Amino acid sequence: MIERVSFGGLPNCYRIANATADAIVSTDIGPRIVRYGFIDGENLLAELPHLTISTSLGDWKPWGGHRLWVAPEHMPESYAPDNGPVRFELLGDSAIQLDQPVDVAGYEKRMTLELASEGSNLSVRHRVINRRKSTVEIAPWGITAVNGPGETLVPQEPFQSHDDYLLPVRALVLWSFTDLTDPRIRLGRKFLRLRADAARPEPQKFGVSNRQGWCAFHQEKSRQLFVKRHTWETEAVYADEGANFQTYTAGTYLELETLGALQRLAPGESADHTETWQLFSDIDLGPTDDTARAAIENAFTSSRSIVSA
Repeated sequence: MIERVSFGGLPNCYRIANATADAIVSTDIGPRIVRYGFIDGENLLAELPHLTISTSLGDWKPWGGHRLWVAPEHMPESYAPDNGPVRFELLGDSAIQLDQPVDVAGYEKRMTLELASEGSNLSVRHRVINRRKSTVEIAPWGITAVNGPGETLVPQEPFQSHDDYLLPVRALVLWSFTDLTDPRIRLGRKFLRLRADAARPEPQKFGVSNRQGWCAFHQEKSRQLFVKRHTWETEAVYADEGANFQTYTAGTYLELETLGALQRLAPGESADHTETWQLFSDIDLGPTDDTARAAIENAFTSSRSIVSA
């Protein structure tokens, strides 16, 4: 089912729903997903209409929810405003395509959503088209802002003993403002975690080369687990020292960010990147990495485990 609704002060939105979950996109701004959650449940996505960042290209608003950016990050190009209307096309009764006109940075962006007929699975396909006059090297970048209190979980690579394997298996990428002594960061044997803390407004971030192909956010208050799946291309080159997954927090919200591979795009060429979203209810991670792993595995009892042994 698709219906026109208003949401968060935005009058021209469209809601995709089945018996389990729904998602809302705006056509007044974007492309943006402004809601994702269980039917009659709270919005898992952050709502941040009050924030504004002024740039030489104009005022950029985070808005909250899910957005499409272009990596690597640059100021002001990455912050090209997306505060105007987008074109849209309804694709049957379960999908919608959103097309942003060429922005002031020279990119055209497309986001296509499709909700499964049953369950919470939501496919989010991203496309960035180079409308500049020169070739660029960029990657599509899907950024989802979620409501705390809660934490990001990104799986560690499968354990191998020093006797069995000597080479490194992943990159951990740090920014100049990353502070590994910050209690919001927790580096465990099974998961790397970042927690939102309303009492700590200062930004915190890390990234990893995530070959496991999934990341998650656990919201403590609602006990919901939000999973984003994405691809890892073994031969590809990724931006930011190979960090195809990044997570960021500042105060009450977190961001889960996945990146496609870097590509050289001539004028008119495009790059694509797909995420698959899923929600699970009543998930208690417990106090340790082992209990968290068991809880996530139990959430997938009807399908293969997404956690490596």
